[in-house]
Amino acid sequence: MSSDTLAKIPTVPDTPEPADVPRIVPQRRYGQWAAAVVVLALLGFAVDSVVRNKAFQWDVVGDYFTSDSVLRGLWLTLWLTAVVMVLGFALGTLLAAFRLSANPVLRAVSWGYVWLFRSIPILVQLLLWFNIGALYPRVFGVRTVDLLSPVAVAIIGLTLHEAAYAAEVVRGGILSVDRGQIEAAQALGLSRWRRWRRIVLPQAMRAIVPPAGNMLIGTLKGTSIVSVIAVNDLLFSAQLIYHRTYQVIPLLMVATLWYALVTTLLGIAQTFVEKHYARGTENAR
Repeated sequence: MSSDTLAKIPTVPDTPEPADVPRIVPQRRYGQWAAAVVVLALLGFAVDSVVRNKAFQWDVVGDYFTSDSVLRGLWLTLWLTAVVMVLGFALGTLLAAFRLSANPVLRAVSWGYVWLFRSIPILVQLLLWFNIGALYPRVFGVRTVDLLSPVAVAIIGLTLHEAAYAAEVVRGGILSVDRGQIEAAQALGLSRWRRWRRIVLPQAMRAIVPPAGNMLIGTLKGTSIVSVIAVNDLLFSAQLIYHRTYQVIPLLMVATLWYALVTTLLGIAQTFVEKHYARGTENAR
C-alpha cells in the first residue's frame, strides 16, 4: 500500500487514559441520612417502649390470643366479611349496570341509591336497621324482632352500605375500557357475552381489583362496628373478656394483632391478584 493511500485513511484519535476520564462523584445527601437516622432512632424507641411496657401484659396477650372465644369471634368476622363482600359486589354490579343503562329511570334509581347510602354513616344505618321493629312491628305476619337477628341486621346494613361503593368501583372499571375495542369486537361479530367475557371484563378488572382489595380490607376492619349491636365478632369477643377480667389493654391488643395479621395476608393476596390481571402491561411487576 502506497504512502498516498495511507495518508487518506482517517486516523482514530488516541483514547484517553483512564486517569484522564473525569471521575463522577455522587452528591452527598447528608440531610437525608440524618433524617433516616432520626426516624430509625424514634422507631426503635417506640418499639422498645411497647415491648418493655408492662401495662401491655404480653403474657396475657399470649394466653388469650388463641382462646376459643377469640377464635370464634375471628371466624364470625371473617365469615361476615366474605358474605358482605359477595352480596355487596353482586348488588353493586347490578347498580352499575343500571347506571350505565340507556333507561333514565334505572340510571336515576342507581344514582339515588348510591347517593343515599354513601351519605348516611354506617353506624347510623346499623342502628336504624337494629330498631326497624319500631317502624314495622310485623313483616309478612312475623314479628320483626324475631325475623331480624343481630347478625342478620349486620349483614343487611353492611351489604347495603358496601353495594353503594362497589357500584362506583365496577362502573369506573367498565368505563376505563377503551370504547374502540368494544366497537372492534362488534365489527368482528362477537356476541355480547363474548365481548364482556373476553374484552371488557379482563381489562376492567385491572381498574376494579385495587379499590376492591381496599374495600375488602376496609370491610374486614369495618365489621368491628357491629359490636355496638351485640354481634359476637372479634372485637365484641375481646370486650366480653375484658369486661369480666378488667384486662382492657391486653385484650384490645389481641384484637389488634388479629386484625393486623389478617389484613396483611389479604394485602399479599391482593398483590398477586393485581399482578395476574396486569399481565402484558408495564405494571406487571
